[in-house]
This record gives sequence, C-alpha cells and structure tokens, in this order.
Amino acid sequence: MPPMQPLGRPIRLVVLISGGGTTLLNLVDQIRAGTLSAEIPLVISSRATVAGVSRAAAAGLTCEVITRKSFPDIASFSQAIFDRCREVQADLVICGGFLALIEIPADFQYRVMNIHPSLIPSFSGQGFHGHHVHEAVLARGCRVSGCTVHFVDDEYDHGPIISQATVPVHDDDTPDALAARVFEQECQLLPEAIQLFAQGQLRIRGQRVDRAQVNDPN
Repeated sequence: MPPMQPLGRPIRLVVLISGGGTTLLNLVDQIRAGTLSAEIPLVISSRATVAGVSRAAAAGLTCEVITRKSFPDIASFSQAIFDRCREVQADLVICGGFLALIEIPADFQYRVMNIHPSLIPSFSGQGFHGHHVHEAVLARGCRVSGCTVHFVDDEYDHGPIISQATVPVHDDDTPDALAARVFEQECQLLPEAIQLFAQGQLRIRGQRVDRAQVNDPN
C-alpha cells in the first residue's frame, strides 16, 4: 500500500524500461532540478539493445537487463525483477515505457506505477504503446487525447487510475506532433504522482484513487 505518512526522505525508485528511456530521463532531469525528491538506485531493461540502456549509463545510473525470454514463464520473470527491487530497497517501481507483462507480488501491490500515453480506458491494453496509441487516436478522429498515471496490476493498463491530463487533437496533427504534446503532459503528471505517493496522500478505493491531506511533521 502507499505510505500513510510522508516518507520524510527522497523516495527510492526502480525504473523499468523497454525502449528509449525518455520517461527515465525526465525523472533524472526533475531530480537534478530539485523538483522531484527521489533517487534511482536501479534501472531494469527488458531489452538489451535499446537506447535506454546506454542513456541510463550516461546518466550515471546502474542499469541491468532482465529479458522475458530468459525465463520459462511470467511468474519467474516477475520474481527476478522484484527480487532486485527488494535488494535495492525500492519504495516505488515505475514502468516507463515497459512493454513486458509482469505479475505484481503482494508486497508491491500499489507500489508500481505506469505512465500511459492515452486516457485509459481508451486506446489501452496489449499492443497499445508508443506511436501505436497516437496513430489510433488520430484514425478514430478523437478531439482530445492525453495521458494516464495508474497503479499496475496483473493486466495491461488496468490498475487504479491516479491522475490524467488532456491535450487537444488538432485537425492537422501527425502522430509525432500529438506524441510530443502528450509527452509534455507526461513529464509533469508522473513526477506529481510520485510526489503524492511519497507524501502519503494517495488512498485506494476500488478502482479509484483519492487524495488525502496529510500533515507533514517535518
């Protein structure tokens, strides 16, 4: 469960990636700018040859590769990931463009967050990631799109929604243009959700996440 009281220290994040690591780099930038009180003791990539691995190294972060094909099933793959999260004493796990399905163990329930580039439940689930989402939004003729931060459960893009932000869809939009507009919102929405978690302000009620005001003794 999210902490009931503020942590009173920088939150420890493990970031899971499968691609370019742009979400990871945003978190690094926010930490360095002093707008996010956090540290990232470990990055885990589900793919060895993606740009996010080299970008994590360039940022001075420890990055390990744990591939799905190295394990016989999702359960053992997930166990390997969360064993490492426990070893580095992670408070929260962030799926930042992480494309592999994982099973959330009991001790990490409501301690794994995902950022998704659409307004869940629209354009979400298996196969909806990256530009596939923005292409589908434009093909459907949507007038608004956006992004969603949610807690992760054992299904794709399914856990309780923490926060959402919207952007307009322009008549002359391209997938690249829409993606850039949505990513601007992602860069604000995810750090805000992490801070709310660290401050003990999130309460889960079914599929709904409420915000509670907490007096910080510090």
